[in-house]
Amino acid sequence: MFNLHLTGDIHAITAANNLLAAAIDTRIFHESTQSDKALLNRLCPPNKEGKRSFSDIMFRRLKKLGISKSKPEELTPEEVKKFARLDIDPDSVTWRRVMDVNDRFLRKITIGQGPEEKGMVRETGFDISVASEIMAVLALTTSLSDMRERLGKMVIGNSKAGDPITADDLGVGGALTVLMKDAINPTLMQTLEGTPVLVHAGPFANIAHGNSSIVADKIALKLVGPGGFVVTEAGFGADIGTEKFMNIKCRYSGLTPQCAIIVATIRALKMHAGCINLARHISNTKAYGVNVVVAINKFSTDSDAELNAVRNAALGAGAFDAVICSHHAHGGKGAVDLGIAVQKACENVTQPLNFLYPLDISIKEKIEAIAKSYGASSVEYSEQAEKQIEMYSKQGFSGLPICMAKTQYSFSHNASAKGAPSGFVLPIRDVRASIGAGFIYPLVGTMSTMPGLPTRPCFYDIDLDTATGRVIGLS
Repeated sequence: MFNLHLTGDIHAITAANNLLAAAIDTRIFHESTQSDKALLNRLCPPNKEGKRSFSDIMFRRLKKLGISKSKPEELTPEEVKKFARLDIDPDSVTWRRVMDVNDRFLRKITIGQGPEEKGMVRETGFDISVASEIMAVLALTTSLSDMRERLGKMVIGNSKAGDPITADDLGVGGALTVLMKDAINPTLMQTLEGTPVLVHAGPFANIAHGNSSIVADKIALKLVGPGGFVVTEAGFGADIGTEKFMNIKCRYSGLTPQCAIIVATIRALKMHAGCINLARHISNTKAYGVNVVVAINKFSTDSDAELNAVRNAALGAGAFDAVICSHHAHGGKGAVDLGIAVQKACENVTQPLNFLYPLDISIKEKIEAIAKSYGASSVEYSEQAEKQIEMYSKQGFSGLPICMAKTQYSFSHNASAKGAPSGFVLPIRDVRASIGAGFIYPLVGTMSTMPGLPTRPCFYDIDLDTATGRVIGLS
């Protein structure tokens, strides 16, 4: 229910994302109908005294182009062309519109069919709002000034000459920051037992890095003090949540975790054909140098024999401890032993944080290091993926970390491959970049960025008690 107007973060992200999308198509449209001089005159209109000037954001583009002049009239014809004409290649545009509704029919659309757009038709599509790069920027930013820079650096596509075009090139980076200025503040909430909770950001865990925000973590650490504990979320398992937490989030935050808690249930392990799945999650997480505590959530349908078998398997796989928990039924008192185990694990760290790969190796080498951790024997790249990797390398983006867009239901690309599959070939369908957020993201298999509604969506259960104003169906 966190996305039902609760924090306002998703509304801000949707507005900012779609403002940038509108700016892209508008710029392509206007450049197609105007001369270089006319573009400059409209970009730098005269004031009441008849003098033209650059707006502050325009100096960012001038600096990028190596132009040191301060007045529009000082530009040579060649400089006017370089400054005023972005010359965006419509086929290279990767920035898509977003909305916070699962609507499969917006995955692929055609825009520009109105009579006033003069035939500026192109194919694009919608993503779910939490898949927007702006959500990832919000989660990885460390300050308001850092967010401003990240938003301005977001790459939306290329010029026809192959140069990356950014939000600041379009002149919209500052406006995006204004739309996001309140969203950078976490929302303070509490659990039913009064424990403070900072709710902030929610990057799509399959597509982006799926972790809570760095800003919230740092605020929490400051509030609890040197002897306190902060629990932060890393969405999904060791193959997605932990890997991205360590290799992306920890790199940008500079923070080091002391313990990782892996949550397991008897039901989930039965679906994965036993504890072989849990064992790989444990070994993969331990490889980063953190202690692993397994929280075994107990339900009424679980037998003591099953619970003890999982605990023994977890310890055998190298977990620091494995604790049977009943907080689902009993609240905080059902997780006291888990808290004690986590405290001991944090006090007994013996290794530094180990990243899975260094940043100075190639994009392919990083992808293959991650694939190996999944259990893959090799990686297969489509022609499109090869093309994108070559382009991003030439543009100077090969030093960024990798954020794999992959199903959460399996270590492999195949959602039905349960347990701990190995020896498979991992297919990379496409490779995209979130330069502002700070990562390259390969698309593994048929990963979709816009979910679809099921036959029976949850809206069947949601209504409003008009007498009291209470929302029904969210519990």
